[in-house]
Order: sequence, then structure tokens, then C-alpha cells
Amino acid sequence: MQIENVKGTYDYAKDEQIIREKIKDSLKKLFKKYGYSPIETPLICYFDLLTAKYEEEDEIVKEVYKVTDRGNRKLGLRYDLTVPFAKFIALEKNLRLPFKRYEIGDAFRDGPVKVGRDRQFVQCDVDVVGLDNQEIEAELISLFIKGCKELNIPVEVQYNNRKLMQGIIESLGVEPNKISSIIKIVDKIKKINEEELRAELFSLDVDAKNQELLLKYFKMNFLQLEASFKNTDIININSGLAEIKKLKELIDYLGLTNQTKFVPSLVRGQEYYTGNVFEAYAINSQIKSSIGGGGRYDKMITEWINDGKAYPAVGISFGLSVIYEIIKNREESQTKSLVDIYIIPMGTNKESLKLADDLREISFNVEVEMQSQKLKKCFEYANREKIPYVIVLGENELTQNSFKIKDMLSGEEKSIFFDKLEVIQSIIKR
Repeated sequence: MQIENVKGTYDYAKDEQIIREKIKDSLKKLFKKYGYSPIETPLICYFDLLTAKYEEEDEIVKEVYKVTDRGNRKLGLRYDLTVPFAKFIALEKNLRLPFKRYEIGDAFRDGPVKVGRDRQFVQCDVDVVGLDNQEIEAELISLFIKGCKELNIPVEVQYNNRKLMQGIIESLGVEPNKISSIIKIVDKIKKINEEELRAELFSLDVDAKNQELLLKYFKMNFLQLEASFKNTDIININSGLAEIKKLKELIDYLGLTNQTKFVPSLVRGQEYYTGNVFEAYAINSQIKSSIGGGGRYDKMITEWINDGKAYPAVGISFGLSVIYEIIKNREESQTKSLVDIYIIPMGTNKESLKLADDLREISFNVEVEMQSQKLKKCFEYANREKIPYVIVLGENELTQNSFKIKDMLSGEEKSIFFDKLEVIQSIIKR
């Protein structure tokens, strides 16, 4: 038997996982500042629930990890946290709305593997159900930018509107059943050359004239699109333009104009999106894929509950794997020990255990040497693990009712009485 990880899955050693945990902790702290509450949803879902919004040939359906249980029920591992959240709301019918949640958890996709795109990955999501305005969308963009700033990642948040995109395609007289397929082709504008793009459009019977219009429209800025369709009676275009205009006004008012960009070809692959959509890209980074995305999905929960009420929803997601890849080699990300104090017993094992517990009571992380190694080896270990402070506890220290704590960086030592342990709080800076 060959012992190895499944492709697209990874073990993270101590130093690596400390960085990943710092990312999670930073985002959790931010989510709480914005008023989001934690929930947790299952990894395993019914397959039909996961794929309810897609056709069998859609890529996302092909990427679902399929499993069965003893009852031979068709199940799948969640590919994002949005569908399980929608299910959560559908089941929690007495929940007070609007409801704001965050969730950090694993998701799975059996898709191509590249840097920042794994088969098992962690998503850090915030979602709101019960609000249908652009104010909450502007707040989410603000959260996106602030979250990346906390992680020292300059970003550009791109945004678009699915109604607008659909309406533009409608304006060409395209058959309704082909609109979704054309949107998927538009999503490839940055990935394939124009000749390949035209060939795919031609395969859907989009003639040369409409191809020209389509490519022109999806390269326009907002003002150009607004002028081009000022007299249209297509509902999706008018609604999409209005939603983008309101969002743009809020973005400008919040001072986020230079960190955002309207991109009319931005799709977001999931079919459940209904309005404004967003993606965040790191500036001046070797990672070219998005580090997060999201958007409005007003129909999913509404259609599932189907009680005559509307359940508008919008959310965004940070990708932990891609964020980790961006910051892991930075100097400021190099990990320090999680241990504050290392106690070396010199024939004082039980007293060292007691001292460690007392120090933990005043919030220090403490490790006790338990292998009876020579003093030189213990100090080598402390230096190798970057433990900042060391206490050597022998019989003399017990007799004198005091011990010395050594700063491993400066070499400075300070004496502490056993009944004055709180003094250490003024010595150790964390």
C-alpha cells in the first residue's frame, strides 16, 4: 500500500496550520464586527438538493463527490456553503429575519487542481437572508476589502449584475433556452481568444452581427451601457442597470471607488445568482484567480420554502486556500511559537507542573519539559521552536521561593516570586 494524499488534498504541518488559523481568526473577528452570527451545517447533503439548480451536464454537477449510505440514498459532499445555508433557512422556519450568518468550513469539488484550487478546501462565508437592497451589498463589498486589508492583501473587487447580462443577451433576440449557455461562453472572455469565443457562439446559432454586438456590449463601462440602453423596454436590462447604479453610488459614498470595478462580463458560475455579483482579485500577485466571490441569490430559498413569501439572500465567500498561498511566504507570516514559557525541571517535576498550571491560569501558554534532557539540549529546543521565555526550576528556586525567567532573544533574566506571578504579565509582550 502506497501512503500518500489524494490529489488536491494536503496535510498542513504546524507552522503552515498556524498561518491558516490566523487567517480564520482574523476573518471571524471581522465577521463579528459586522454583526454576523456563527452557524454550522453538515458536510453531507442529498445529491438532488446540491444539484437542484443545475443541468446534468453542468460542470458543477460533474464536480460533486457522490456518496451513498446504507439505505442506498444518493448523497454528495457539499461543494460550497451557500446551498447548505439555504437549506438551513428552509428548515428554520421560525427564524427572525433578516438573519446574518458566518460559517467557516470544508467544501469539496472533484475538479482540476492548481495553486489555490484544491479538491478539499475551506470557505469562509457570510450571508444575509431577508434584505433585498443594495445597502447590504455595499456593506459586503466593504467587508471584502476590509478583510483583505487585515490580511495585508490589496484587492480589487469586481462587480456586475446577472439580470443586466441576461437582458443584454435577450436584446439580441436569442432564444430563451440558449441564454444560460451564452452566459457560460461570456464567462470565458478572459480565458480563451476571440476566435475561439466566436466559434462557441456560432455553435449556438449566434450570427456574426450579434457576436459583434455581444462582444462590444461586454467591453463597455457602465455609462456606455446605460446610454446604449436608455430607451429599452427589456425589464432585465432596466432592473440590472438600476441595481448597479445604486450599488455604484453607495460604493462611491463609502470611498471604495478606487478598490472596485464594474466588469460587464463578470458571470460567477453558479446558476443560482439573480442580481449583483462580486469577485475579489489580489493586486500585483502571482495568483490570478479570484480570492473570493459572491452575489445575490433571491430565488433559491424562496422557491424551497414556497410559502408565498420572499426570502431575498446575498452573500460572499473568502477562499482560505488561495489566501494562504498569497501570504504563506511573507516575512510577517513566519510563525512564532504558540508557547509563551518553557519550564525546565531540575528534579522538580511536580512543582514544575504546578507552576505551569498557575501560569496558565493567568493566560500564558506553557510547556513543561518531560524527557529529563540535559540543560543544553533544552535550551537548543527552546531556540529551535522560537519559544520566547524559559524558566529553569530547581531545588534552590523552591528554597528561595523565587525563580528566574529568561528572555531567549535578549538573554535578560528577571527574578519572580512564586506568590507574585502576575508580575510576568508586565514582562511578556504578546
